[in-house]
Amino acid sequence: VQLVESGGGLVQPGGSLRLSCAASGFTFSSYVMRWYRQAPGKEREWVGFISAAGGSTAYADSVLGRFTISRDNAKNTVYLQMNSLKPEDTAVYYCNAVFVGTKHNYWGQGTQVTVSS
Repeated sequence: VQLVESGGGLVQPGGSLRLSCAASGFTFSSYVMRWYRQAPGKEREWVGFISAAGGSTAYADSVLGRFTISRDNAKNTVYLQMNSLKPEDTAVYYCNAVFVGTKHNYWGQGTQVTVSS
């Protein structure tokens, strides 16, 4: 099982980034996918999720209206489109795969996003 995030980097306030999380080793289309983030000195924070089929999403209030989660089950990949980025969005971003009702819960290694001028 592997989740590999990519797309992080340094961006100016107001800018955009798109993170990707490529999955392998499990039936991706059966898993709810979540994004979390962790800023220095803070606890890991839930960002949002997308249902297995992609028909449902939900977001934390802090990113609602700015971030969008999507997935391509044919490519075993989930995305996090981040717009109107703020310095407080600076964190390591992690993707998480969950098979609801089971113990199957997998994490990626994270990708750093830094929002700074």
